[in-house]
Amino acid sequence: MLYYLFTYLEEQFNFPGAGLFQYISFRAAMSILTSLFISLIIGRRIIEYIRRRQIGETVRDLGLQGEGSKKGTPTMGGLIILSIYTCACFIVCKAA
Repeated sequence: MLYYLFTYLEEQFNFPGAGLFQYISFRAAMSILTSLFISLIIGRRIIEYIRRRQIGETVRDLGLQGEGSKKGTPTMGGLIILSIYTCACFIVCKAA
């Protein structure tokens, strides 16, 4: 979405720096930074929501020291990372 916005700004108003969005390396870096900022803002809220819903890891009793500390740990971290990175790609990158 931002690709098309900055392409429009460059064509219509000769906006300085808008040409950077033509480079895929710049769009990839912006996508990574965008996903980092989104995850910092929204990630904590999602984890707290998962804890309130009691969606956590069940721990088997293996007799190991410290295994009780893992009880109730949210197990949806990968889902958070994939969904936020996908949203950041849609925001920054251009469609095929």
